[in-house]
Amino acid sequence: MPWEWETLEPSVNFETLQPCNIETEFMRTVSTENKRVDLRRNDTVKVITGRDKGKEGRVLRVFPNDAKLLVEHVMMVKKHVRPNPQRNVKGGIAEQESRIAISNVQLVCPTCGPVRIGHEVRGDRKVRVCKKCGTTLDK
Repeated sequence: MPWEWETLEPSVNFETLQPCNIETEFMRTVSTENKRVDLRRNDTVKVITGRDKGKEGRVLRVFPNDAKLLVEHVMMVKKHVRPNPQRNVKGGIAEQESRIAISNVQLVCPTCGPVRIGHEVRGDRKVRVCKKCGTTLDK
């Protein structure tokens, strides 16, 4: 089939006449660099959009490269678990948290509620501050 041969053939870039790799040509959109995230573990966040809108929970884990969070009791999904007698695991259907996008949650200030986060240098440390009231959000 000629169409398969044409799509799998770009081993040479004819514009620059340099060899190129198919995987790197198509995987350029995925970045593996470390991204800066303003949310941290044990922060209290509120879901502002999605199927769990309005729920509050504690951040269990942060995935900065994927821009996702694991929030306690938010985005619960059912998982089919196979019994494993060695690990003392019963089989059945278990519920667990699924990852949620960072853009769908907002940090909760103890005095104001859900707020945006700002940064200030106080003393010799850079701290997160509430955009509404200016209180420090770092412990």
